[in-house]
Amino acid sequence: MANVIVTFKVNLESPETNVEDVKDAVSVKIEDSGVQVGKTEVEEVAFGLKAINFVCIMDEDKGSTDRLEETMKEVDGVNSVQVVDVRRAIG
Repeated sequence: MANVIVTFKVNLESPETNVEDVKDAVSVKIEDSGVQVGKTEVEEVAFGLKAINFVCIMDEDKGSTDRLEETMKEVDGVNSVQVVDVRRAIG
């Protein structure tokens, strides 16, 4: 089957949260789920809060991203996770 490119936005709990620690821990959770992390990008949200966007490549046969989102929420320092974009990969 085809691959899909999914962008997850991971919002951090506080401005004091270590971005690199969360990025590394979430990347491990994603890859342990059989999904490839293609790119990460740190985004300034407001008042010192940050979010990390994870652009991931996954097989569309995996279906819903709900289980993966719940797994990412288990990481210390993560406030919320949401899917902000889903696209079917061509080629």
